[in-house]
Amino acid sequence: MTTELADNVRKYRRRSGLSQEELAHTAGVSPGTVRKVEQGGTVRMETLHILARALGVTTATLLAPDAPEPVGRAEDANRVNLIQLRAALTPPVGIADDLAGERAGEEPNLRGFRRAVQDGALLYHSDSYKSVASQLPALLRDANSAVAYFDSGEEHRQAVLARAETLQLAGRYLTQVRQYDLAYTALSGAITDARHAGEQLTGASGVIGMCWLLLRQGRLDEAEQLAARTADLIEPRLSRATPDECAAWGWLALRAAAAAGRNNRPQEARHYHRMANTAAAAVGREHTGSFFRHWTTFGPLTVGMKDVEDAMILGDARTVVRKSSQDAMSPKAWKNTGRPSDDNWNRHRMDVARAQARTGDLTAAMDELAGVRRASPEWLRHQRMAAETMQEILKKRKRTLTAEMREMTAYLGVVG
Repeated sequence: MTTELADNVRKYRRRSGLSQEELAHTAGVSPGTVRKVEQGGTVRMETLHILARALGVTTATLLAPDAPEPVGRAEDANRVNLIQLRAALTPPVGIADDLAGERAGEEPNLRGFRRAVQDGALLYHSDSYKSVASQLPALLRDANSAVAYFDSGEEHRQAVLARAETLQLAGRYLTQVRQYDLAYTALSGAITDARHAGEQLTGASGVIGMCWLLLRQGRLDEAEQLAARTADLIEPRLSRATPDECAAWGWLALRAAAAAGRNNRPQEARHYHRMANTAAAAVGREHTGSFFRHWTTFGPLTVGMKDVEDAMILGDARTVVRKSSQDAMSPKAWKNTGRPSDDNWNRHRMDVARAQARTGDLTAAMDELAGVRRASPEWLRHQRMAAETMQEILKKRKRTLTAEMREMTAYLGVVG
């Protein structure tokens, strides 16, 4: 953690007239946790949310910018693995004419290109991240060539829209693998292209992805404000809105709720959840729609899963276990509600596993982790929550680890 964070926690604790022990008691954490934070130690973001609530401030208030840590001598593997994608997203710029912007020799096939981008989206949703990474550089170069070739009219608009879709794919993939600066470049480009193409819902989809990125970076105020402003801008008239319009509006409300909840603003989070529930009721069932409109399903089940996620963020593990055990949150209900997207369902199962570990049901927690691994092994590797849940299991396990626990520990790269 940063020195500024440690100083902020100490400052607001003293301003509240609390000793370290009193803050720990109010927050429901150990005194050692408070000492660790104030000494600059590393703690989970969830712990910061709890401390912020106890101190009566937002989480963002405790977080302060800091200079980056010195780069170690070991080469960052992703710097090498993503070098071609980095080159496609951030080409060199000089004072001569931009060679990358020259017209392609042959007329691009926009319909075929957009099919290729959709194939890439399908690979992303099936967690084939290596395949996505290998295809994206060529897709981005082809998208730039198409925009340069069709320099006016409807074909130019369609080419710009195709590039927006390609940049969204790149931005979401890069956010998933925690390459946040590159993800920002891709998503900001996607939103700009969607605006130029006059496609409001595609632009809103890019904003939903941008808010996810901001949430992962801990930029909670900005995520909430961006989601709320965009939701106001695209708010549909529900009596005649399409499912895609309701879904985009609902997902923006969910992003705003997630940011507000994590930022110790529960009243605002409840307000945004009511908006999301209104949108979900208008949709009726889980709606898939266009990958490039909101990239995932949306409906009552998705909103319910996000409500469980927010309860886990607040540390209410018992509520998570109780809500997740209801029939409405089980696959048995999918016949009536529709099937959620795999990534949202997997995230929900991770919340359940974390809650089960917190409440001491280690066997159930392991069952959830194992189930997610069978369904989406590559996705699981990129989830920090999976490693943190496994660490909690290791701390609470009093007996010798089972073979399954040892194997999962190795798979997730957990030390402990």
